[in-house]
Amino acid sequence: MTSSTDTKRDPTSLTPTTPLLPHDPAALSPSEARTLFAAGLRAPTTGWCAGHAQANIIAVPQVLAFDMMLFAQRNPKPCPILDVLDAGETRGGVLGGADLASHADIRTDIPLYRIFEHGELVAEVTDAREHWRDDLVTFIVGCSLTAEHPLLDAGVPVRHLTAGRTAPMYVTTTRCWPAGRLSGPLVVSMRAIPRARVADAVRVTSRYPAAHGGPVHVGDPSDLGIADLASPDFGDPPVIEEGDVPVFWACGVTPQAVVMESRPELAITHAPGHMLVTDVTDVTDVRDSAYAVP
Repeated sequence: MTSSTDTKRDPTSLTPTTPLLPHDPAALSPSEARTLFAAGLRAPTTGWCAGHAQANIIAVPQVLAFDMMLFAQRNPKPCPILDVLDAGETRGGVLGGADLASHADIRTDIPLYRIFEHGELVAEVTDAREHWRDDLVTFIVGCSLTAEHPLLDAGVPVRHLTAGRTAPMYVTTTRCWPAGRLSGPLVVSMRAIPRARVADAVRVTSRYPAAHGGPVHVGDPSDLGIADLASPDFGDPPVIEEGDVPVFWACGVTPQAVVMESRPELAITHAPGHMLVTDVTDVTDVRDSAYAVP
């Protein structure tokens, strides 16, 4: 991973600098990570802040908020809702503790945002405030990166994490259940799992329904309409070793595919692999986890 030269300029500073990538991102607290991102660090969040839930975001105009909520209710595997902010709200809910001032700012504390206008990607920015509107409703959606440290704790290798890559993601031919003005295909992430550990991967991730839960498919990618595993639609090419089986999980990038098909006036999302790191703990021990189930 490398840091970007992008900076979020503080108007009081004449010489802004971009923070360096930390030596051990897994050891950082969520607030430490978000401080780096707010200061301009651009990096994928795979492996960051072990024991804390990561999340996708999508902000849409209030006139589409009911459709988005209904879409998530009808498609809980790709869109497990962790929280929803009120129209125009930028702090609150899972974004921090009791002190609202300490909460993440949904517009600045993610390493990279995508701006869509009428379904077209018009910008990728490290600070979304220029594009923000007071009528935007933000949906915070669970992410499968949350379950990667539990996979490692169970002895299941996570190839892209070890290689310092972002998980590969693919647009499938499987259709989500539409809702109002929103429709689109299912997007999946893939992890290559040794054949003998596939059952363990299913067992571990199934305990995290708020992070997409267990896989939606194991084996032949053509069953999902994926023609070439080496060419993902988002993320990095996969790391696959001899004896591995491709295992696919529903992915929180699905709402971005929905935006591109449904073409709303405006939508703000995270960039794939560049997630919101929340303060919510999600460690392997279910007694200390907000999202894991026995």
